[in-house]
Amino acid sequence: MKTQVLIVGAGPCGDTIANLLGVYGIRTLIIDQAPDIIDYPRGVGVDDESLRVFQACGLGQQVHSDMIQNQALIWFDSNGTKLAEIAPSGQPYGWPRRNSFLQPLLEKRLRAGLDRFEHVEMRLRQELTHLTQDEQGVTATIRAADGTETVIEADYVVGADGGRSTVRKLTGAVLEGTTLPARWLVVDLKDSTYHAPFSGNYISSDRPYVSIDLPYGYRRFEFRLADQETDEQMVRPEEVEKLIRTHFNWTGPMPGVDRARVYSHHSRVADRFGIGRAFLAGDAAHLQPPWFGQGMNSGIRDAANISWKLAAVLAHGADPAVLESYGQERRGHAKALVELATTLGKVYGPKNKVGEKVRSYGLRAMGYVPATRDYLLQMKFKPMPYYEEGIVVDASPKAPIGKMFIQPDVETSTAERLKLDQALGDWFAVIGINTDPADHLDAESLAYWKSLGAKLIRVNRSRAGGHLNTVGEDTLLLDDVAGGFRDWARGRKDREIVVIRPDRYLAAACERGQANTMTRRVAEVLPVRTTIGAGN
Repeated sequence: MKTQVLIVGAGPCGDTIANLLGVYGIRTLIIDQAPDIIDYPRGVGVDDESLRVFQACGLGQQVHSDMIQNQALIWFDSNGTKLAEIAPSGQPYGWPRRNSFLQPLLEKRLRAGLDRFEHVEMRLRQELTHLTQDEQGVTATIRAADGTETVIEADYVVGADGGRSTVRKLTGAVLEGTTLPARWLVVDLKDSTYHAPFSGNYISSDRPYVSIDLPYGYRRFEFRLADQETDEQMVRPEEVEKLIRTHFNWTGPMPGVDRARVYSHHSRVADRFGIGRAFLAGDAAHLQPPWFGQGMNSGIRDAANISWKLAAVLAHGADPAVLESYGQERRGHAKALVELATTLGKVYGPKNKVGEKVRSYGLRAMGYVPATRDYLLQMKFKPMPYYEEGIVVDASPKAPIGKMFIQPDVETSTAERLKLDQALGDWFAVIGINTDPADHLDAESLAYWKSLGAKLIRVNRSRAGGHLNTVGEDTLLLDDVAGGFRDWARGRKDREIVVIRPDRYLAAACERGQANTMTRRVAEVLPVRTTIGAGN
C-alpha cells in the first residue's frame, strides 16, 4: 500500500494531524493499536491556541460545543482559603483561553471529522512493527490483531503514538529528562452533585489535591499519594470515597466513580523531533506534568506545525529542507512548557509547612498588586510560542514576527461577519493593511506567492468606503469591523503588509515599499520549486 503520510497513533494529536492533512488534500493513513478510543482519565483542559487549530480543521465549533468555556483556575491553601485566581477575559486568537473538556468526546469529534475525506483512512487494531527509510521514502510494516502484516510505503511518517512511542524507538530518538517520584491518583466521577464551577488547586505539604469541573456532570479529582500507599490500595472505591469526603467535606450520596488510575509524572523532551523522513509529535516528543494543562495543547501545536509543512512539500513544491524547521521551531517551546509545569508542581506540593506558608503568603500578596494580579488573571506568565528561527523573517522577541497572529472579526464585501481565519482560508495569506498587496509586488514576487498557493487580501479600516474598496481581481477585500488590525498596526509602517502562515503564525511583515524584498527573503527560508498537484 502507498500513501503520502503515515501517522502512527490516533489520539488527539494524531487525529488533528490527519484532519489537517485532509483539509490540505494529502493522502494519509492513520493507524492505532487500540480497538477504540481510550476512556480512562487523561487531558481535561483546552486553550485558545488549540481551539484555533481545531478551527483550521473545520471542527472548531463542533468540539467547542462540548466544553465548559472561560473556566477559572483558583489556588487554595490546605484550609480551603482562596489565594489567587486565573480567569483570562481576552480572546486574542478568537476563542476563550481556558476550557474544560472530556477527552473521549473530543476524540470522537476529531475521528468523525476524518469521514469527510476520501483521501484519509483510519485503521484500528494495527501495530507498527518495523520502519526503514531512505531518500525515496519510508517503508513500514504494520500488523493487524489477527497477525496479518501489511507493508506501507509512504513519503513521510509521523509518530504521534504516545510516551512509549514505537516510532521514536525505531528511529533512535531518546526522551531526555526525569520521571518525578510522586504518584497521583486521578479520579473521574459521573453525575456529580458537587458544585464548584472552577478548577481548584489546593497547596499542601501533606497531600496536595485538585478538583476540576467537567462537562455533562463529570468531575475530576486528583490526590498525591504517600510512599506507603500502593496503587492497588488507593484505586479501591472505598479509598477513593474516603479521600473525596475527607478533603471536600462531602456528606451526601457519593456518585459513581467512572474511572480511577494512578499516574507518575514525567518531565521529558525528545532529543530530536525529526529524524530523516520521520517526525515525532505530542507525547511521543515531550511529556510534562499536568499542572499547567499544556500536555495535549503542546501536541496540538506540534500537529499544526508539522501538517502545513508536509503539505507545502507534498502539494506545493516546497523544498523538503523546510521540514527541518519543525524541530527547530517546536522543540524549544515544548521544553519551556515542560519546565514551567514541573516548577508549578513544586509550588503545589511544598516539602513542609514552612514552605506551604511561604507559597500561600506569596500568592495572596500578588493579588494585592494590580500589575501582578493582572499577570496572573490574564495568564501572562504562560510561555507563548515564539519561533526565532525557521520559516520566519527577522523574528524578534519584541516584535510580532514568529508569534501567533491575532484573530479579530472581519467583514466581507457582502457584509458577512467572520472570524479572520474563516476569511483567510486554510493556507498562506499575504495581507495588506489599508492597501492591496498586489499593488506593491512585482511579477516575480506575485509568481512566488501564486506558486505557493497564497491568498492576497486587503483589510481596510472599518467603513472606509469609496476608492479604498477597489482591489485587483486576485485580491480579497475585508473590513476591519472589530478594529483588530487597526489596534495591532497602530503607528507602525513596518506592519503594512504581513504574511500569515497556515498555522496562523506571522512569518514576515514590512512597509509597503519593501514588499518585494520581503518576498525574496521569505522565498529563501521557504523555497518553492513548482506547483504540483496533491496526490501526485
